[in-house]
Amino acid sequence: MNRKDLYNQIQAKKSMLCVGLDVDFDKMPEHVKALAASGELAIKGELFKGKARSIVEFNKAIVDATAPHCVAYKPNLAFYECYGIDGMRALDATVDYIRSKYPEIFLIADAKRGDIGNTAKMYAKAFFEEMDFDAVTIAPYMGADSVTPFLEYKDKWAIVLALTSNASAYQFQTAQKDGKPLYQAVMEEMMEISTPDNMMFVVGATKADKLEELRSFCPDNFFLVPGVGAQGGSAEEVIAHGANDHGGLLINSSRGILFADHTENYAAVAAEVAARTANLG
Repeated sequence: MNRKDLYNQIQAKKSMLCVGLDVDFDKMPEHVKALAASGELAIKGELFKGKARSIVEFNKAIVDATAPHCVAYKPNLAFYECYGIDGMRALDATVDYIRSKYPEIFLIADAKRGDIGNTAKMYAKAFFEEMDFDAVTIAPYMGADSVTPFLEYKDKWAIVLALTSNASAYQFQTAQKDGKPLYQAVMEEMMEISTPDNMMFVVGATKADKLEELRSFCPDNFFLVPGVGAQGGSAEEVIAHGANDHGGLLINSSRGILFADHTENYAAVAAEVAARTANLG
């Protein structure tokens, strides 16, 4: 998906919301968890049983409920890899479902890959060719050659970690390099090898006060902003400080939407929370 298509979707839905599909079996409603012990689910000739069935059913319900209110979905691969091959099959089925029913949605693989050379090339192939994601999150610690293979695909995106929302981010990200914080040096180096059409940056919502500073040297790139909702970030502040003329923001909420309710009404409640968050955009 190119930047114009993404911006058009933001305008059409009046939303910058990205829903993080960080599925935790233990936090699912009891009736969804119970599906793991109740036979098989057939999807396009493939059978899903056990936790994989619960994951697929949960994701389908959440996607159907929230798709009118969001412009992107961001599954975090750790929440699928932890269930082994069945979890990865559930992820693949989720991506396929979104692609087939909601092709306008921007799909992010929250994988935080960060290797070099042929390894990075194979990661790019996995996510862009085999799994059909639009974007991948990348840790840039090993330098530009851990990122460039992802930039070789037309209308695909590298989303580079810059200033994250975790408590210990300050240990490295705010260290000084040549008189500027490391996150700024990273962003400026990455901007040298890319364009605003193929690179975004991760900036935590809990660092909303920093967004104006970042916009001063990075005016055009999209920012993926996690941390809204359960982590305490404010969508209003993110928009006030970080939006630009192209929208410029994908505001992620995961647990605050997925697990807003634990009854049989969980999907409807998720839709209500997503709508409230989206309307801020």
